[in-house]
Amino acid sequence: MPRLSRYLRLPALAASASLALNPVFAAEMTSVGKGEGQVDIVAWAGYIERGDTDKAYDWVTDFETKTGCKVNVKTAGTSDEMVALMNEGGFDLVTASGDASLRLIAGKKVAPVNTKLIPNWGTVDERLQDAPWHTVNGVHYGVPYQWGSNVLMYNTEAFKGEAPKSWNVVFEEQTLPDGKSNKGRIQAFDGPIYIADAALYLMAHQPELGIKDPYELTEAQYKAALDLLRQQRKIVQRYWHDAMIQIDDFTNEGVVASSSWPFQVNLLQSEKKPIASTIPSEGATGWADSTMMHVDAAHPNCAYMWMEHSLSPKVQGDLAAWFGSVPAVPAACKGNELLGAEGCKTNGMEEFERIHFWRTPVAKCATQAEGCVPHYRWVSDYIAVLGGR
Repeated sequence: MPRLSRYLRLPALAASASLALNPVFAAEMTSVGKGEGQVDIVAWAGYIERGDTDKAYDWVTDFETKTGCKVNVKTAGTSDEMVALMNEGGFDLVTASGDASLRLIAGKKVAPVNTKLIPNWGTVDERLQDAPWHTVNGVHYGVPYQWGSNVLMYNTEAFKGEAPKSWNVVFEEQTLPDGKSNKGRIQAFDGPIYIADAALYLMAHQPELGIKDPYELTEAQYKAALDLLRQQRKIVQRYWHDAMIQIDDFTNEGVVASSSWPFQVNLLQSEKKPIASTIPSEGATGWADSTMMHVDAAHPNCAYMWMEHSLSPKVQGDLAAWFGSVPAVPAACKGNELLGAEGCKTNGMEEFERIHFWRTPVAKCATQAEGCVPHYRWVSDYIAVLGGR
């Protein structure tokens, strides 16, 4: 498996040549041409809504009316699924998290973004504009979309109205406040990036391991994380990746605690279920997602129109209210009826520095002189954990 760094040093000449292949990418272009009639997007569940679930949440219909670009969405449950779909082709855009974006750049599956074609670019949170998960050697390959934290979702009845203080309720077998064991009543995320959640837990509870970054693990640290996950497997009811299935499990299958996204929490609460969420004492992993365009996008003009539309304060605020995330555009935090005056604060706007954002693990890492376990190992070993090995 070649190292990621081999692909990230893109020569300026090669980059310029690739831009010349399609006039829409040309640096001198400052406006987008006529739309091609559609745009095909791979996205996380809940990220692109047209009012099917709740008519108040619709940022697709108006876009289609104004541009003539029909929005087609393929929902993906994990970053690995997104990478696989983009590798197959047939899509224009993807809402990629940090554990997918650099892989897509390294694999030359996404194109540089001409920010001159996106007037709203200047409104993006400065902390995100040059973020390392979508910017390589000063070249932008993505447009920030939303960010947030992976939360601990829990059933308030099982926990007697008191938020769990530690992630131990999903990692270690124990009796919960309702007097019942957590065995068979908790879930874990079905994706190799979840190894970082175990590493984050160990950072707090086994400091002697010397973990400095949950995505940069030595062989010994990595083994400890896998051992914790093997222990966890004995109590897991399901490894989830489909948000709607997790919602059903919390509603009908007796699940009471799991890592989750604010999206599931919001939907369950809207249905008056006894559900709440928290970020425990150990902190949390999180995601900062970017809209990235396929290098062979069939509908680049519609894609650029969508990226511009996605950064409008109205779309950003409505999406944050729906998903429970934080807008990439700070202006969206003010005056949005659905989000409310305190919505951005509630969703974690002030927690940016405490979140360990998803990132692709690489062999040559900053915090460990001896090097770190790379992503391909995370993939194969997590499959083994799920299989009981």
